[in-house]
Amino acid sequence: MSGRVVVDRSLCLGSGMCLVYAPHTFEHDEQAKAVVVDQAGDPADDIGTAVDACPTSALSLAPNDNGA
Repeated sequence: MSGRVVVDRSLCLGSGMCLVYAPHTFEHDEQAKAVVVDQAGDPADDIGTAVDACPTSALSLAPNDNGA
């Protein structure tokens, strides 16, 4: 996976699709909103699927700090 996962908390509705596809990368917080707990917790393809499956587009991939 190129980049890091970013969660736009203002868009997140807590549908849980990210938890279905990448359960070691995402968790829900006390507000039932997605948080990233481990950027590399799941295979890159699974994380990409989680980003694509988010019904509100609250998840995105941003460049790493090193520009990758």
